[in-house]
Amino acid sequence: MKKEDKNILGIFVRYLILIALAFPSLWIFYFIFTPLTVYPVYFLLNIFFDVSLISQTVILIGSVVPIEIIEACVAGSAYYFLAILNLTTAKIKTNTRIYMLLLAFFSFLVINVVRIFFLSLLAISGSSFFDITHIIFWYVISIVFVVGIWFTQVKVFKIKEIPLYSDIMFLYKKSKMNNRKR
Repeated sequence: MKKEDKNILGIFVRYLILIALAFPSLWIFYFIFTPLTVYPVYFLLNIFFDVSLISQTVILIGSVVPIEIIEACVAGSAYYFLAILNLTTAKIKTNTRIYMLLLAFFSFLVINVVRIFFLSLLAISGSSFFDITHIIFWYVISIVFVVGIWFTQVKVFKIKEIPLYSDIMFLYKKSKMNNRKR
């Protein structure tokens, strides 16, 4: 198989994986990351408070404050966005790509657990800053975390390609539309 054909097949496989991950409704990310998010938050809170896990996603502090970790808290779409950035970037070796994905997911998981723990502390204390902090984390800081993780990986792994754009340019150069101009 020619190198060009291998590259085209690689593009097809990467985008097919992205489509498969998205259906139905990013369930794979929530299936994997909900327990990986809930249990560390539970254990961190258990260090400082009397807590009970009353369902798969609800932590009860004492007998007063319930903390429900809903899908938005788990942030499956953020994991998917990290996958999109990774899988739409050309010229990354398969082993490096897998390592980068695992590192990105782990980094975001740690940051997300710390974020939920911090917000839980605000909720437990009855802080008047809980609502505004929660909104700021949701709309601004979560995006900064994801973009920061990606840019860090670009720098550390010396990625030169641009997600999606590099694939489009490669395919355009190999297309008949480009050959007509010559």
